[in-house]
Amino acid sequence: MLESNPPKSLYRETAGGTGDYPALAGARRATVAIVGGGFTGLSTALHLAEAGDDVAVIEARQPGWGASGRNGGQVNPGLKYDPDTIEAMFGPELGPRMIDFSYSAPDFTFGLIRRLSIACEARQNGTIRAAIRPKPEAAVRTTAAQCVRRGMPVEILDAQAMAARTGTDRYISGMFDARGGDLHPLKYSLGLAEAARDAGARIFGGSEVLSLKREAGRWVLKTANGSISVEKVLVATNGYTGTLWPGLQQSLVPVFSAIAATEPLSSTVATQILPDRPVVYEAGNITVYYRIDAQNRLLMGGRGPMRPIGDASAIGYLTDYALRLWPALAGIRWTHAWNGRVAITKDHLLHIHEPEDGVLICLGYNGRGVAMASAIGAALARRLRGNETSLFPMPISPLQPIRFHRFWPLGVKAAILSGRLKDRFGI
Repeated sequence: MLESNPPKSLYRETAGGTGDYPALAGARRATVAIVGGGFTGLSTALHLAEAGDDVAVIEARQPGWGASGRNGGQVNPGLKYDPDTIEAMFGPELGPRMIDFSYSAPDFTFGLIRRLSIACEARQNGTIRAAIRPKPEAAVRTTAAQCVRRGMPVEILDAQAMAARTGTDRYISGMFDARGGDLHPLKYSLGLAEAARDAGARIFGGSEVLSLKREAGRWVLKTANGSISVEKVLVATNGYTGTLWPGLQQSLVPVFSAIAATEPLSSTVATQILPDRPVVYEAGNITVYYRIDAQNRLLMGGRGPMRPIGDASAIGYLTDYALRLWPALAGIRWTHAWNGRVAITKDHLLHIHEPEDGVLICLGYNGRGVAMASAIGAALARRLRGNETSLFPMPISPLQPIRFHRFWPLGVKAAILSGRLKDRFGI
């Protein structure tokens, strides 16, 4: 069930608007309906509308309400697995396409922002994947070597370079990728929605889709106050997926990620922490990620409680960790805290399904959705239009529910506890 109130996040407070799209009412028709107004749905709608298609986005709340308006704002390249592993898993044709797509997704995203003139504090200052212990360091170095071999703009940072770039001596090495960066995710979501609308897409807010059925050769989606009949449907609900399509909710695990934000730091302190303003995420059993935003606030993120939170006391482990990294933060106020769902798949890869003719499903970004969802929207639009299907950049897979899915909350809690213990003891 979705929370009834919008999340009280720093992003919502500073977005300069929330988007107020009307509810779907009456009987409508379109060529394509998109369920979900996040990055995936909005990017797909934009590219369909720009190609002249009649497309409607149907969002249960408002655009950017879910993860697309709450995430860490990190625009990161790549997949969970290193490039050689991807090629071994998917072969010499699809594997390289997946690698090229995922690692070039930040360039696509920043290019789209420039093309649409979206004011969302976008900065392409690079991504650092930081290693604390020898085991993740080996993985980071392996990935970096494979990226360099493929001509990517990646470099290995030793402990001294990491200290200079992150203001802490905690890291023994890291991988810097110049293509990464950051943005204000809710401003970006709202900007995408406006661009899609201006291109001709219809956007309906406050319209949870209650049913999706085949009627007289078309797909009919019904909400509490209206319906829409279409030729094709894209379901793009990610971590907020419900029971709209059989088995879909059981094909992923909605893990909660939380973020705490400080008051604006002085220029001196902010520069001590991240002088070049890259985004950082740690390679370990439990991911911690952080950045300094355009107003010099430090945003620290990681796994969080499976309930809405209202202040940083609920995620003290993140603020305590920040003090371990940078003792100069002592006395700094943590003014905002919020959380939301991240869709995790069993294989930690994006899942795209075509369970029936005219139905396309895309979800499961595993915490890498800002860049990848933006870029996959263009590919989804082409597929929905019947173009370039043989060159699709990600695998189309059968829908497979996870066994014993009903026990996922226990599994998530156990995995987080295990990961924290492993990180603490260097396992």
